[in-house]
Amino acid sequence: MGMHVCMGATLQCSFGAAPSNLVVLPVSSVLTGGTPGANIMDNKPIVNILPFGTCNSMSNPMVAAATAAALGAFTPMPCIPVTAAPWAPGSPTVLVGNMPALQDSSKLACNWGGVIQVVAPGQFTSMVP
Repeated sequence: MGMHVCMGATLQCSFGAAPSNLVVLPVSSVLTGGTPGANIMDNKPIVNILPFGTCNSMSNPMVAAATAAALGAFTPMPCIPVTAAPWAPGSPTVLVGNMPALQDSSKLACNWGGVIQVVAPGQFTSMVP
């Protein structure tokens, strides 16, 4: 069983330079540890997933353009995550807002090649199977 992820969880991208926080809008009215609980569809860039400092992926067009402009010297640029798919896997038995609950073992793929993972779930009292 994993911990249920909620508002304020700490996230890290494999290509990001800094950690970020998860923002969960209180639309489902489900609280976990006194804050809004997350589900697998809390994957929207800027709305739910905040930037991770600078991006170090050459798949990111901004990084590729800046590196080309610097005559091949690698140049990280600000991270703006692009996440099209939902978090995976979610909880198979617990629903939050009619979607599987988000566990601390779930991962989220960024279109620039990074993998976003949960570092700290935001609370440590509620577990989901």
